[in-house]
Amino acid sequence: MAGARQAQQWLLTLLPAFPVLLLVLRLWQLSQQDMSTMLLLVQYVSPLGLLSALLIALVWAFPVVVLTFGVLGRLLRLSAPDRFDPERSLLASGTARTPGWVISAAVALAALTWQLRFLPSLLMLGLWLLALRTRYLHPDQPTRILFVSVALPLAAAVLAYSVLGPAIWTAYREGELSTAALLAVPPAATLLLTGPIPGWIAPTLTHGLAFTVAAVLPVVMGAVFLRVPLLPTAAVEVLPKHLTETATPSPTLTSATPASTSPAASAGTAARDGTAEGGREVVLGALIAVTDTSTIVLDRTAAVRFLPNDWVESQVLCPQAAAVPYSLVSAGGWPVEETALDWMMPRRPVADPDIRCEGRLPGAE
Repeated sequence: MAGARQAQQWLLTLLPAFPVLLLVLRLWQLSQQDMSTMLLLVQYVSPLGLLSALLIALVWAFPVVVLTFGVLGRLLRLSAPDRFDPERSLLASGTARTPGWVISAAVALAALTWQLRFLPSLLMLGLWLLALRTRYLHPDQPTRILFVSVALPLAAAVLAYSVLGPAIWTAYREGELSTAALLAVPPAATLLLTGPIPGWIAPTLTHGLAFTVAAVLPVVMGAVFLRVPLLPTAAVEVLPKHLTETATPSPTLTSATPASTSPAASAGTAARDGTAEGGREVVLGALIAVTDTSTIVLDRTAAVRFLPNDWVESQVLCPQAAAVPYSLVSAGGWPVEETALDWMMPRRPVADPDIRCEGRLPGAE
């Protein structure tokens, strides 16, 4: 009795710490492992913005957890009922306490947030859950069990292959074997786990897979989140107001090495921004904050630049560059790397990019 409760208490204690750890690691990476820069980011970056980025980037993970552990727990309960003890097993405890509406919400959320190439896997998991639940709740109704366990998966497989068949063939022909497997294997695999497995292997298999998912999923989530932008990208056009005959670099606080704080390094930064030393320039980078006296920007060299507000001529928000698609496969015009939300939402109008977002001054050749 104490085993499952103690494990659940530890899980509830450590679970809130995981998002905080991800946020700290992301800021540590953004600051390029410089503590002063990281503390500055912590001071100015909005906690709500951090949580919003975390939620948008990892919203797909909730259905993965709910559906995967739901299938494993229901498979254990059906295959080895004598080993299904909610007081001793955390997997059994979670299965027994998860209401049906949570499963339904997870399926709906996954349908909206998973890429098209993962939707056949969602179909497989959903049908597994339905078949296992039906066998457990209605063991005396063979007609219903036969319909849910055999007829429905067959019909779903036929429908899936009729829709995804051209995409599967295109992926195979183009050498995208992983995409072809993600589209082709799950509909056929739906028939594999619509019923119990041998009781002697069920506890080892279900708990082993559960521990594997619990170990791998946080690593995948961290790898995904570490690529998510946390600060808006902006181009700031700057004109120093106290120009002299000898050009003076802009005030710069760097987070790299002491050598990068030298005038030569600052001049190099300005040159990389496509401007002449000491004159008008465009500072391109992540906008940290705008205070009463300065506009604080983390530029492309990971240097924190404090730009006096009376030097700032203009600012422009630079849109995030669209990710280059890995796969050219599509099903009915729906690219396999797009989610249903991406497909349904209106496209942003294509406009000519602002030249300042390329680090160049307006009118520059």
